[in-house]
Amino acid sequence: MNFFKSIFQSRLVGAALLAAPAIVGLSSCDAFDEDLDPCPQGVVLRFRYDYNLEFANAFPSQVDCLTLLIYDGNGNYIGKRSETSAALADEHYSMTIDLPQGDYHFVAYGGMECDKSSFEFVKTPTTGSLLSNLQVELNPDQVGKNLHPLFFGDLDVTVKPDAMDYVCDTVPMMKDTNNLRVVLQQLNGEPLKAADFDFKVVDDNTLMGWNNAVIATSPTDYTPWSKGEVSTGLTERDDELVMAYAEMSFPRLVTENKPRLVITRHDGNETVVDIPLINYLLALKSDVLASMPSQEFLDRESRWSMIFILDSRYKWVAVHIKVRDWTVRLNNAEF
Repeated sequence: MNFFKSIFQSRLVGAALLAAPAIVGLSSCDAFDEDLDPCPQGVVLRFRYDYNLEFANAFPSQVDCLTLLIYDGNGNYIGKRSETSAALADEHYSMTIDLPQGDYHFVAYGGMECDKSSFEFVKTPTTGSLLSNLQVELNPDQVGKNLHPLFFGDLDVTVKPDAMDYVCDTVPMMKDTNNLRVVLQQLNGEPLKAADFDFKVVDDNTLMGWNNAVIATSPTDYTPWSKGEVSTGLTERDDELVMAYAEMSFPRLVTENKPRLVITRHDGNETVVDIPLINYLLALKSDVLASMPSQEFLDRESRWSMIFILDSRYKWVAVHIKVRDWTVRLNNAEF
């Protein structure tokens, strides 16, 4: 903004020195020489992702491509701007858009413009498209893969009549993708193999509307994008403790849905774990965040970890859930 402002002020001073008597008492752009460029008008947008549990701006480090959709005050599509360069890593990055006076609604997506994007528009916005018809869906080919992060933000801005400068504002962003790492440990210390278990998160959240609300379609099984074993070293009995793990990636969690985490034995399909996922994740909300609504907590966090302790019959007897510096320990009877 300062760049455009300095150019305009320099030309204004020059015009005043050359033709001061002719412009006395006039203040609009029409008062100046017609050969001068029109006054700058439009918006300068910055983007901020601090809707996380660190409450710190992580936009420069986490958003690697940006799509901005522009709608007028009546929800009619006007156009699109995008950025895919390393400029997004600059904490001072901004996007300048020339616009005439009027009301505007901006919708921003991080992660949609990249070659490795996991999400796509149901219908690509074009002339005549309405904001109310805007929908984003998970590409079916990405189910069971490590989803490329998706971010969403929107903002209303008014460019006033006879504006002589750019309107500056910030688009607040939030993250719409999650990763869950599940670890299984045998209570008696016996090693476990990931191949002996099948893991999935079941939820109905592949479609999101113009306001980022999840739209029901049909349940999807999110299977692991990674499985394996991890060792914690030797126990007091000099035995190596080997645990099985799996990681699953899925879109936004909302309290209106009832997603479940299901783990079964690979041979025989016997159930090991079948729990209401959100109930357990909300148990992690520290008393420090007691006043934070449940949906906000789910939206601010995106990386979850759960450790299930199994008995000799491969039934879980306890679970440790961890996020940041908070750990909750629950036994099977508590839920």
